[in-house]
Amino acid sequence: MASFRQFYPTDLDKFAKCNLDPLTETYDLSFYLQYYAKWPSLFQVAEDPHGNIIGYIMGKLESSPKYFQYSEHFLPWHAHITALTVAPEARRLGIGKILTEKLEVAAEAGNAWFVDLFVRKSNTRAINFYESMGYSVYRVVKDYYGDDVNDPTAQGEDAYDMRKPMSRDKTLKHHREDGRKHEVQPEDVF
Repeated sequence: MASFRQFYPTDLDKFAKCNLDPLTETYDLSFYLQYYAKWPSLFQVAEDPHGNIIGYIMGKLESSPKYFQYSEHFLPWHAHITALTVAPEARRLGIGKILTEKLEVAAEAGNAWFVDLFVRKSNTRAINFYESMGYSVYRVVKDYYGDDVNDPTAQGEDAYDMRKPMSRDKTLKHHREDGRKHEVQPEDVF
């Protein structure tokens, strides 16, 4: 059985089981600590009875900068899932779902319009997971990832910008049924 709690800096030494997955981005220590300092309620971990970190989610609350406000790509106040990962031996136990729900609760408390995330177009397991939780593809970001885990000779891989409206978005302004048809370049994404 897993328990869930806020991340602490001492947890960084226990991330190895989670970060060995090739689809999990690994960041430098200062990046994790920045999230801890700025958005502690959006940085949660799951730990097993032995104190091992078997999953974590880190997110933030943000909006596009003011100079972007007249752009069609402007993003209002929203929560962003920067990373969600679960150790291989702990998958299919509902840990990812619980961590995501905890972030969504924090997003609601922060009065976010929506929660968004980027996922590799080839990561069908993650896409199916997020769709089962009410997320949908809002747009395709061309060559967002600088590498292609399925083809090392390829230039890059597209990302899906997936979103789930929060209660503030009563008209579903930040939801699209045909998001896979809307393509943008990485420089259009903030």
